Amino acid sequence: MTKHPLLNEVQDGSRLKNVSEEFGTPLYTYFGEQIRNNLDRIDTALRANFKKYQIYYAVKSNNNPNLLAFMHQHLPTLGADCSSPGELLAAERASIPFTNCVYTGNYESMDDLQCAVDSGCEINLDDETSFTRLKNICIPEYISFRLNPGVGKGRFAEIVTGGREAKFGIPVENIAAVYKSALTDGVKTFGLQCHSGSAILDQKHFRENTQLILKTARHIEDIINHRLLKISIGSGFGIPYVDDEDPLNFNDVFDLVAEVFKEFYGQHQHDWPILCIEPGRALVGDAAILLAQVTGIKDSYKTFIGLDAGMETLMRPALYGAVHRIYKVGAVTEKQNITVDVTGRICENTDRLAVDIPFPDVVEGDLIAIMDTGAYGYSMAHQFNTRPRPAEVLVDKGAPRLIRSRETIEDIFRNCDN
Repeated sequence: MTKHPLLNEVQDGSRLKNVSEEFGTPLYTYFGEQIRNNLDRIDTALRANFKKYQIYYAVKSNNNPNLLAFMHQHLPTLGADCSSPGELLAAERASIPFTNCVYTGNYESMDDLQCAVDSGCEINLDDETSFTRLKNICIPEYISFRLNPGVGKGRFAEIVTGGREAKFGIPVENIAAVYKSALTDGVKTFGLQCHSGSAILDQKHFRENTQLILKTARHIEDIINHRLLKISIGSGFGIPYVDDEDPLNFNDVFDLVAEVFKEFYGQHQHDWPILCIEPGRALVGDAAILLAQVTGIKDSYKTFIGLDAGMETLMRPALYGAVHRIYKVGAVTEKQNITVDVTGRICENTDRLAVDIPFPDVVEGDLIAIMDTGAYGYSMAHQFNTRPRPAEVLVDKGAPRLIRSRETIEDIFRNCDN
């Protein structure tokens, strides 16, 4: 069991209390030092095992352009994995060159594809019908397709993105024919991408997944008589969400992946395709705390602690039963006297951030820290019950910096003013 990297911030509480007083709650609070540490861990582990690699940050996990710019400034080689025109705009605002971006959509409209083409980014297609639509715009020099290897893995069934129930990718038995058709249509160079699941902490999975991908890659190369330029193993890199889990050792992970590349492409790395990965959660997930205040305590058939943050602020628990550690700020070691459900103010019974957890005594106004909310936190926030979305703050060297203003009720209705 590894201590949470931000636990001292919660136990001390002084910086969290200061930012909550200055910027209000609910408040997504990001810690720059932890983001830099995450970038360095992954980049260093890749560099130790691969001469040719590319990190594409998964913008879907957190689309704040200020955070993207912060990461890009620290690691200038960082690219962006985008899955919508809006995510391409976020990358542009962060000054990430489009030549260092990849667009991975699914069931793309013609407008989606036109936006990707106009940007000049690389395009990774989810299906051969996507290529049929793309041909009405252009035949790109380079393209990759997304593989569905027939199996998948993830922390929850809802985030398994490979296998027979997944909506993503081209079935392994069909994909070589798609490459052959694209070659006939005039595409010159190719890559292969596969992302079959998320939030995985089993290091052996990444070896097994890479074996499936490279087996298919070599088959494609034999069919089209071309070497693939790039191979993306996607992401799936998990983070601990509970105390009895340990973080991934990226040195071990990429050592395992490199061993598979040796098996399929030989000992000489100049013969290997460029390894690409698309981390999101692994870069920003554990670097943020969602701060909220207790708005009410209710003793009913159960005991409920109500917060000013609910499923509209953090959707993951309601969406697929995700678990987040929740603490009373300044009271990490305080005796946990009660068993509670932690809820928000939303008119849905699924509005639970935690169910049946031990918790210390609280009073209205107490500050609460919800951990590991940097990925799929704000990016999934919404306005149900006409609740405005929260603010975001970056805590780093110097004063905390507001990186997204708090939405107002008037903002919600702004586009209704005709």
